[in-house]
Amino acid sequence: MQAVSSPGLTRPDSPAPAPPDPPGSRELTLDGGDGVRLSALLAEPGAGQAPRAVVIALHGSGMRAGYFDNRAKPGLSLLELGSRLGYTVLAVDRPGYGASAAALPDGQDLAGQTATLGSALADFAGRRPVGAGFFLLAHSGGGRLALSTAAADALPAPLIGLDLSGLGSAFAVTPDQLPGAGAPGAWRRHWGQLRLYPPEAFREGQRLVAPVPATEAGETLEWPRMYPELAGRVRVPVRFTFAEQEQWWRTDEEAERALLAPLAAPRAVVDRLPDAGHNISLGWAARTYHLRALAFLEECLLAHAAAPPTRPPAG
Repeated sequence: MQAVSSPGLTRPDSPAPAPPDPPGSRELTLDGGDGVRLSALLAEPGAGQAPRAVVIALHGSGMRAGYFDNRAKPGLSLLELGSRLGYTVLAVDRPGYGASAAALPDGQDLAGQTATLGSALADFAGRRPVGAGFFLLAHSGGGRLALSTAAADALPAPLIGLDLSGLGSAFAVTPDQLPGAGAPGAWRRHWGQLRLYPPEAFREGQRLVAPVPATEAGETLEWPRMYPELAGRVRVPVRFTFAEQEQWWRTDEEAERALLAPLAAPRAVVDRLPDAGHNISLGWAARTYHLRALAFLEECLLAHAAAPPTRPPAG
């Protein structure tokens, strides 16, 4: 007897239709207030898909937003991966980089960057859907801005969590070895062993490198002092990742305890990534890191959904 299928019905074991491919990344600018425009790269889910959340990607010192759009080999781009998984990914050129470099030749201190980024994200949220809210994913110097933004707690949408790579609270080098304005720092400390990167990564990296603004560079030495106060005001989940060949920050057990202790976060973890150097998102390990970061976002979303509703204050 031949089975008869009914129109409009799908066998229970049939795979769900694949969502349309996302359109890829594109450039846009955001209003950071006071006449400052921030350039950014944007990747959104496929046509007709509302984003589950928005991943805000913040690059490190001396880099550009393209750090998170690694095209050296297929599959290494955070923007491509995140948009395929249903997220909007917005990689922002921080104040003093990209479109804002001319208006802010010396950059901004951390408080100024935090205010400018907040205005830019308000501009973005006023134009596009943000799903469950923002998730800050940041590398190295961009992690300082992510923590400061979380501490300020003044975003136009809920903050879901933070995922930070290449940032600690205790230097593994002496002050004179740190990168700064006009002094990029030892090349090997940024990259680690060459085998950790596709050969094309170094050609791609040349177009991403940018001068470190003087104000930002001057604050680098102050970070170990600034960190505990900021961390004490961070009240969302935080994940730190250190590459196996991280050379700028101490990553021993004592340093890890000192990194986690000041946080007011409901959950804070430290992860180690093998076969990776400081510039994780430009290396072979980029996809592994991005998948782990987005898995942490999934955990944050699940915890947010499972949290009991907040009762309004008694009148």
